Parts: sequence; C-alpha cells; structure tokens
Amino acid sequence: MTDIREMNALAVRDSMEIVGKVRAGDLGRATPCAGWTLADLLGHMTVQHRGFAAAARGDGADLRHWEFVAAGENSVEEYLAASEEVLAAFAEVDDALETTFALPEFKVDPPEFPARLAIGFHFIDYVVHAWDVAATLGVPYVLRPELEQDALRVALAVPNEGNRLADGSAFVPALEEPAPDGSGEAQAPVLDRVLRYLGRTPDWQPPAGE
Repeated sequence: MTDIREMNALAVRDSMEIVGKVRAGDLGRATPCAGWTLADLLGHMTVQHRGFAAAARGDGADLRHWEFVAAGENSVEEYLAASEEVLAAFAEVDDALETTFALPEFKVDPPEFPARLAIGFHFIDYVVHAWDVAATLGVPYVLRPELEQDALRVALAVPNEGNRLADGSAFVPALEEPAPDGSGEAQAPVLDRVLRYLGRTPDWQPPAGE
C-alpha cells in the first residue's frame, strides 16, 4: 500500500468493529491507558477523530474541535459516526497529500504537519487504541498482516525522548523488548514490538475483579 489513507482506513475500520462490542456496563472498566476508564478512552478516540477531520478540512487550529468529552451512553454510536467523519475527510484530501494539517495538541511551533505525516500519526494511534479497547474487553485484536511492517515503521519513527513524560503525551516511554534468542533475532510478534515501543504492555490484563 502506498497511500497512508488506505492503511489508516483499515486500522480505523478494525477499531470500529472492536468498539462495536462495547456495552454500557463496560464504560467504567480500567484500560491500558493509566488512569483512564473505557469511557475516557472512547471519549478521547472520538474527539481525536473529529479533530483530525477538522484538520483535514483546514480547520484544525480551532481548539473547539479537540475538546475532550468522556463517552456516555451513546458512546458506540458517537464513535462510529466520528470514524466515518474522519475517513470521509481524509478521502477528500488532495491525492498528492500536499495539504498541511494544523494539530494544536502537538507542542511544536507552528503545530502544522504535512498530510501524509499527520495521517500516519492517526494510523498508529488507532492501531494502538484498537488494541487498548480489545484488551479492556478481553477480546482478541489481530493486527492485519498487510499493516504490520508499516505500523512498525511508523511506531519506530515516534521520538522516545523526554516529551513522552510530559502531561498529555500520547505515549509513555518505550518498554524494553525481551532479549533475543540465540539466533540473534527478536522473536516478539510485530504487534508486541509496536506496543512496547509505544509504552504499552502486550500482556496487560484488567485488574482483578473486573
């Protein structure tokens, strides 16, 4: 795949399938995102879709598009609608992906990024967030084989520096990968490598009693 939008659409569609399994009674569950319930996570995922959609339309600098709202009883429907909105907005971006996206949540000056790079940010977010929701619910998440190498490439391009310790950072510092076996090759699945580099614990389990 040469168009980041195609990869992103597959990742978002997979997240939609997993979010469709959420029930109202699940919203209070703990997630792999420390301190966040599933309601918080779905609220974040929904508003990020809307913010990125606004950015694709040239209105990303308006902070109103990025205001966080925790998910409520209509969380699944709102997430699915926001997913369709962002996919439609990305599809309207010029084929050369030469548009610039304003992403004010990124602490750079100016907070503007080429469309291809910005959609790459979105893509890796929704690979990881789909796993977050699946892990919260205790259901499987399989990263499509055709997305594995691009997901790893995009993940490894995310700086692993002090910025990950800042409040509101999308990812916490990378976790160490398991030591390779005698062959000298890493044996971890690609998804596990992506998750560890972006600060997630691949074998995360909900707290006892949930």
